[in-house]
Amino acid sequence: MSWSLISADDVAAQAWKNGGGQTRELLAWPHLSDWIVRISVAGIERDGPFSAFDGIERWFAVLQGEGVRLGDLDLRAGDGLHQFDGALAPACSLLGGLTRDFNLMHRRSRGQMQVTPAKQDLTPAAGHSHWVGLFSAEGGRLIHGGRAMALKPLSLAWCESPVAQLCQFEGTGAAWWMVWSESSSGA
Repeated sequence: MSWSLISADDVAAQAWKNGGGQTRELLAWPHLSDWIVRISVAGIERDGPFSAFDGIERWFAVLQGEGVRLGDLDLRAGDGLHQFDGALAPACSLLGGLTRDFNLMHRRSRGQMQVTPAKQDLTPAAGHSHWVGLFSAEGGRLIHGGRAMALKPLSLAWCESPVAQLCQFEGTGAAWWMVWSESSSGA
């Protein structure tokens, strides 16, 4: 199983069209122009609505900062992932200054995404899991098949067509496994 690795520090920040923040896109898979899975680390700088994405399921987490009010829900660092329909475009207001946030988007019509905390080990289902990712907010180590890969803070490791091989994460802070499949079989 061959893994790719990228850190938010390796990606140039891009300003949002609405001027409310910046995004560091870690991955648009399988193609930038026709993605199924899109993962980024964003910095929210001012209040405003999220962009609407019809047909997209979203996962969002505050990684650093005081937090945000997303719709009628207050989210702070350590609260875990909040999943919502991307078409809703909820209002977002800062609870006390800039935040740094994790954002995962998935096209519902193209398959199924399963997201679980990385404190649990993962063994991808051979032949059913077509893409596997691990995001770590504070860094750590990805262990797979007796090999270890170091992860810097705000890093994403991913693998296409994974084999059924035990994957483990060693580290602290927020970290999530993401498994995409064309069917509902998942991990």
